[in-house]
Amino acid sequence: MPPPQPSPGGGRGNALFACDALLPSGWARNVLLRWDGAGRLTHVQPEAEAPADIPACEGPLIPGMPNLHSHAFQHAFAGLTEFRGSGEDSFWSWRTLMYRFAAQLSPAQVEAIATWLYVEMLEAGYTSVCEFHYLHHDRDGRPYADDAEIALALLRAAERTGIGLTLLPVLYQASGFGGQPPNAGQRRFVRSTESMLRLLERLRPECDSQGACLGLAPHSLRAVAPDALKEALAGLDAIDATAPIHIHIAEQTAEVEACLAWSGQRPVAWLLDHAPVDARWCLVHATHMDADEYRRAAASGAVAGLCPTTEANLGDGLFDFEAWRAAGGRWGVGSDSHICVNAAEELMLLEYGQRLAKRQRNIAADAAQPSVAAALTLAAVQGGAQASGRAVAGLSVGQQADFVVLDASHPALAGLCAADALSSHVFASHRGNAIASVCVAGQTRVKDGRHLLHQDAAAAFVAARSQLLTASS
Repeated sequence: MPPPQPSPGGGRGNALFACDALLPSGWARNVLLRWDGAGRLTHVQPEAEAPADIPACEGPLIPGMPNLHSHAFQHAFAGLTEFRGSGEDSFWSWRTLMYRFAAQLSPAQVEAIATWLYVEMLEAGYTSVCEFHYLHHDRDGRPYADDAEIALALLRAAERTGIGLTLLPVLYQASGFGGQPPNAGQRRFVRSTESMLRLLERLRPECDSQGACLGLAPHSLRAVAPDALKEALAGLDAIDATAPIHIHIAEQTAEVEACLAWSGQRPVAWLLDHAPVDARWCLVHATHMDADEYRRAAASGAVAGLCPTTEANLGDGLFDFEAWRAAGGRWGVGSDSHICVNAAEELMLLEYGQRLAKRQRNIAADAAQPSVAAALTLAAVQGGAQASGRAVAGLSVGQQADFVVLDASHPALAGLCAADALSSHVFASHRGNAIASVCVAGQTRVKDGRHLLHQDAAAAFVAARSQLLTASS
């Protein structure tokens, strides 16, 4: 892990003063923050006097964004599937290409890809990530000598870059509803429920040692049969009854139709009727729900895991944000396949998708928070923190000191008040380059827009991708 760096403003210590900070209640002036040696906020005081010995950030301070859905290895082929095949392209044709790529990866290449990805995430305003990890086995489908080898590579990448991690090993057993046998492209993903529970036991002390959270991700209803889902959830509870649970669900209309044919129910309705869905759960995508599913899923307390840039890239469809919010639903954002790695970009596209569907503007704002950018940021931080199972819910006492300083000298932000600067960051800048610095648990990981590992991690990523492209040509 890189050594602790100076706090934003140049001094060392566990305190920071911000002329403007986005607190859970909204923008506040002259905010003094202090945190303990573990990086947990102990003091957040608005309208404070600026102490002479405390560094001051040079732009508006906003909470770090949790990224609630990531498949790290997919970043290496982002942008390489944008060509038309012989038939109609869809999520399913993209998935076939993804399987071919995944078949080539070595643990060292996964680590190089993840390290660069996590550097990019930090530079783009994400301070933690939920890694939906399903590349478990060697190229031939056999377990590695250490069954946790690739999971440990992801843990090392997170520790080295300094990003907070929720590791979600994926249970994947079937190629379709009703327990259809897995296909050859899925051989690196498949494992028994018993071996998954052993893996969780193996990984728990590794996660604890670096402050990572460990959960479970039943891949989807099509990939995990009902009995296996029940057994896995019971096993997880025996290990940690508070651990987060993430599942892909209702991403594609074809998935909904197949679930109806198998069970007579839509996917979200089936899950709510057959699993103990509550605030531990993240329903990733949940794009295609009917009115009753929106109402019931929101009432469960689960978080909707929205990945707007990936959903757009794959042609998934649009989540009905207004219906979810009207039902009191919680949500957060993820970068999923990493066609884009930018927290502000996900928020922008979420809002723009709703504008296109509804032919209205400023949809995410409300009476309590009329600024769209602030409303989106605060809600996504809250939902992302819940989905991650970590205390990263914003700038308040008891939460981790994860924060982003916007670049007040950036042309899109210069001369603006804090609320307008955040709006310009989300809607009018190049987003990533309007970030000056990023701290995780009070330690600076990005300074002057760059991570300490930027150059080395980028070079290793390019080398790994070149090896993969050569091997597959």
